[in-house]
Amino acid sequence: MTTIKKSVAAICVMILALLTAGSAYAAPEDSYTYSYWGDPVPSPSPYAAVSVLYGKDMGVDSLNMPQDMFVSTNGDIYIADTGNNRILVLDSKWQVTRTITEFDNNGAQDALNGPEGIYVSEQGDLYIADTLNKRVLQLSKDGKAILDIRKPESSLIRSGFEYTPTKIAVDREGQIYTVSRGSYEGIMMFDSDGAFEGFIGTNRVKFNPIDLFWKRISTKEQRSQMEMFVPLEFNNLSLDEDGFIFATTSEENSDSPVKRLNPSGVDILRSKGYFPVKGDINTLQVSSAPGSSIMIDVASDKGGMYSLLDSKRGRIFTYDKEGNLLYVYGGLGSKIGKFRTPSAFQMLGERMLVLDKGLNRLTVLEPTEYGMAVRDAVTQLYNGQVEASTEAWQRVLALNGNNDVAYIGIGKSLLKQGDNAGAMSYFQLGNHREWYSEAFKRFRKDILMENFGTIVMTIVLGIAAIVGAVKLFTRRVEGHYDEVGVIRNPFYTMLHPFNGFWEMKYEKKGRVKIALLLVILLVIFTIIKKQYSGFVVNMNNLADMNSLQELQYIALPFLLWCVANWSLTTLMDGEGKFKDIVMATGYALMPLVIILIPQTLLSNVMTQGESALYYLLDGIAYAWCLALLFVGTMTVHQYSPGKTLATMLLTLVVIGIILFLSLLFFSMMQQIVNFVVSIYREISFRM
Repeated sequence: MTTIKKSVAAICVMILALLTAGSAYAAPEDSYTYSYWGDPVPSPSPYAAVSVLYGKDMGVDSLNMPQDMFVSTNGDIYIADTGNNRILVLDSKWQVTRTITEFDNNGAQDALNGPEGIYVSEQGDLYIADTLNKRVLQLSKDGKAILDIRKPESSLIRSGFEYTPTKIAVDREGQIYTVSRGSYEGIMMFDSDGAFEGFIGTNRVKFNPIDLFWKRISTKEQRSQMEMFVPLEFNNLSLDEDGFIFATTSEENSDSPVKRLNPSGVDILRSKGYFPVKGDINTLQVSSAPGSSIMIDVASDKGGMYSLLDSKRGRIFTYDKEGNLLYVYGGLGSKIGKFRTPSAFQMLGERMLVLDKGLNRLTVLEPTEYGMAVRDAVTQLYNGQVEASTEAWQRVLALNGNNDVAYIGIGKSLLKQGDNAGAMSYFQLGNHREWYSEAFKRFRKDILMENFGTIVMTIVLGIAAIVGAVKLFTRRVEGHYDEVGVIRNPFYTMLHPFNGFWEMKYEKKGRVKIALLLVILLVIFTIIKKQYSGFVVNMNNLADMNSLQELQYIALPFLLWCVANWSLTTLMDGEGKFKDIVMATGYALMPLVIILIPQTLLSNVMTQGESALYYLLDGIAYAWCLALLFVGTMTVHQYSPGKTLATMLLTLVVIGIILFLSLLFFSMMQQIVNFVVSIYREISFRM
């Protein structure tokens, strides 16, 4: 008994030490992607700045807080120079060819006042969100006002609504979409004649459950002083090549700061990548720019690609049509290629134009060899050019072997060509289980069709061999060993728990060493399961897996349960000794020990659609173990069912207390050690 207790104490100390070990999160570099496991992986820069343009470089005086930009179909660049109350039009040589500050409004001279949004139609009409004048303007090519949209009158608009348009977009039918500051109802929609039609794309209300609780129990006067639960407003919008609306919000820690709205206002943005389309995944809470990314603009690109502009860290995130992150670049700073306060960006062919209202400049970036390879691969696959896409993805991997999307792209190309085995290999390298499952399904079908007879014969012979081996082993055991009851008891207990646990305790057929052996086997089989389960169900990062840490998930709960239950039942008239509790708990693990290896083998021939059976086996095994633990506790201590349930729940409470006291002890010891070390260093320094 003393040996068991000493072993328990030693193992608990070792496992608690493992629990207290922390892990550091490294901040990503300027150019990076995210791995399947959420780690930032450095990558070659996809874009490089080729020029930085200030007002004097464009042939005008300095820009002043420019807020928006638009590239027309003929390649002209329109800049909303908000602080200077003007619109600048640049040609392909980055020279201002036209400045709009005043215009003819029905025969009267009118002027802009703080324009923050701009859009140019295919016909050349200019749409301006004239923010401080609280209106939307439509100007013809010759600079005359066609529409002057003021605050609309409608029953859909709440009392006290302030109409302050900041961003604007127009679809092919002439429908005008406007973001108004403070408008949490959604995007405002007007017809081509300027008549208000309603709101689309309203965000859902976000609230804190605790705040909701207090609001429910507060008085009417108290509720009137609390903040209202209202949806978050949009901060920008743009149209993609298919006419759908990209809209962004400034919500912190949101998994959907970007939406792609159809004409009905339904979000159809595809997000089938490893992570939601939201920019940075793991973000430090302490830094110069803590917290999640804040998206302020979307730039639609060819091949279904699109980019997001993060105002918090000045980064640009580019995704494909499925929501896979392709690359990240940019950052905060004043040197070329960095931004202080980016406000808008647009694609000009392959080039990226970024407007910086903090530095009052326009940065022109061009794709590098790496960026060009990624863009070629995505667009060629989008256009159905499979072989060309494969070659481009191979170029990407030659430049960056950590690009998971490249492996997935090659896998898709090989799958279309019928190379299922090759596609499986690349999908596994890219950690894409859905496509791997599809490739494996086709590969398995081909193997079954080609080797059906051989497979059936092998299965029959295997079953016959197992049955024969079991019978032969049973006969030899019965003929030569007296303690056959001791060996069979764990199996018998699993199927007949009441009789089995009675025989274990009162007929002395239980053995502590067998219970501990079952725990050891469970640890070994769990490690095998995590290492060798089929790819479609194996969610473990094998590169970071430490087999010793499995002790904290199996041995620690086992030991804590035994110690806590023994400590508690000695005060509750329990008849079980410590070794009885160890045996009962160990024997209750038998279903898991038996099922793990067959489950692991089965997982290697499953597709993702069949994985429900894998998880069902897990559920059955855990439920079986819990039922055995209940019966074992009741039999060992001779409790009633109600008292057994109460004892098990209280055991969990005691485990929590033990963990708390252990962590408190380690914390105190760490402080004592640090104190002694600091005194020693101080004495050494003074001597």
